[in-house]
Amino acid sequence: MRHLLSTEDLSRANAIRILDTAEEMAAVGDREVKKLPALRGRTVVNLFFEDSTRTRISFEAAAKRLSADVINFAAKGSSVSKGESLKDTAQTLAAMGADAVVIRHWASGAPHRLAATDWIDAAVINAGDGTHEHPTQALLDAFTMRRHWSRLAGTPSAGADLAGMRVAIAGDVLHSRVARSNVWLLRTLGAEVTLVAPPTLLPIGVEKWPCAVSYDLDETLEKGVDAMMMLRVQGERMNASFFPTTREYSRRWGFDDNRLRALDSLGLKDTIVMHPGPMNRGLEISSAAADSHRSTVLDQVRNGVSIRMAALYLLLAGDSREPAAPATHFSAAAAAPATQASAADMAATYSHQESH
Repeated sequence: MRHLLSTEDLSRANAIRILDTAEEMAAVGDREVKKLPALRGRTVVNLFFEDSTRTRISFEAAAKRLSADVINFAAKGSSVSKGESLKDTAQTLAAMGADAVVIRHWASGAPHRLAATDWIDAAVINAGDGTHEHPTQALLDAFTMRRHWSRLAGTPSAGADLAGMRVAIAGDVLHSRVARSNVWLLRTLGAEVTLVAPPTLLPIGVEKWPCAVSYDLDETLEKGVDAMMMLRVQGERMNASFFPTTREYSRRWGFDDNRLRALDSLGLKDTIVMHPGPMNRGLEISSAAADSHRSTVLDQVRNGVSIRMAALYLLLAGDSREPAAPATHFSAAAAAPATQASAADMAATYSHQESH
């Protein structure tokens, strides 16, 4: 595993490997001492060209729980605001000895560009690029769904996929990197995905995506869903009027109190309600829905740390990362060698050391 840039090229085996490793990392979070020495001596740089609180803090917590050194780099107030290029910034980080760069960038493709060049010899994790992808968000969403799906089936989640699960993703699909990453990953894991949005908030070419498309949220709910994911309306990316009014949007495509009650009347007692955050309460989701027993919003935040711990661990643990190669995506050929200790083994060893 060299980089984590996209879910589109992520195989089922590798996706499940990340999810299973995250299960082991989640167990670390339940201990009194929430740390592993796995990345001691490694340096992880959070390189954020866009504002973010949840994602940056989540990656920072994940790296610190693995005992890595963390450098937070924000574009605002840095040399980037003075005109420094991505190349110059990357080479500066390389000179500082960065082992992994977690990058969020306003330009789609920036993480791929960083990974494909010789500017820096470090693992690259895409933390969101423009309106392209956000792979770790999709992974934490899938992790949350898998736990729920396995609990309903009464089976362990480790090794499981999402075969047969019906997932609806509603809202501002056009500007959403979360939607794109989720569509590819959820289909890879066997789920049935339906995108729900007004025509103006669907991207050109969406008919070629591996999912169904609907313009009616109520009709989609009536057909049955196991997970309802609401997307944030990204007003900061909108340069035109994509819907008449916020009231109209909320009435037709928002998950309001009426639709929350409808889940019970439709017999969908086990359907969960998801949101990647931050939420516009009263617009794409009501407060009652966000705070209901069906909501997984806080679980998603919690699971995000486990997923990011898993990604960093698989990228950096040991001295076995492969040299730079033309391929810039996560691939089976770049899997960790058999000599690398598993996260579970390391956790057990560390717990034994603590007891002595």
